Amino acid sequence: MSPNAWRALVSALADDSVREVYARIVLGEPVEPALGALSPGRRRRVLDTLLSSGLVSADGEGWRVEPDAFRQALRSAPATPRPTGVDRFFVDGRLTTYPSRAADRDAVLAHLAERLAKPDETLSEKDVNDRLADMVDDVASIRRYLVDAGLLERARDGAAYSRAR
Repeated sequence: MSPNAWRALVSALADDSVREVYARIVLGEPVEPALGALSPGRRRRVLDTLLSSGLVSADGEGWRVEPDAFRQALRSAPATPRPTGVDRFFVDGRLTTYPSRAADRDAVLAHLAERLAKPDETLSEKDVNDRLADMVDDVASIRRYLVDAGLLERARDGAAYSRAR
């Protein structure tokens, strides 16, 4: 089966007429009320769509649902690669899970520090908070973790921050 087999299923079920006829077949109801309201050409296209998508097959005088159509389409679709490294803790660039393992925490904090500021850049606390807010939910905690880890240096008066050298 093609890796794009799911497209035929989605395309078929996006059509109201196809979906109504398919629902009647699934529920064991007569399809004639739905098909009878269609022109002969449209009726043929609805049935051809159901057959070519693999959702149904002809069963003597009627139609039979092919229950494996969805399973086969899902099986043939390419698997989404799982994120690795620090990427597994981020979704759309935001930290969603703070790691429990020390090595992972260190890697995540290093990643955040790199994204936060350039090596020779000095930032106000407001700038640090604004940038961190784009990446994390708990800005104050992550800012403190970055300072404690030695990745972010804080001026004695707390007014300026810079990446550690």
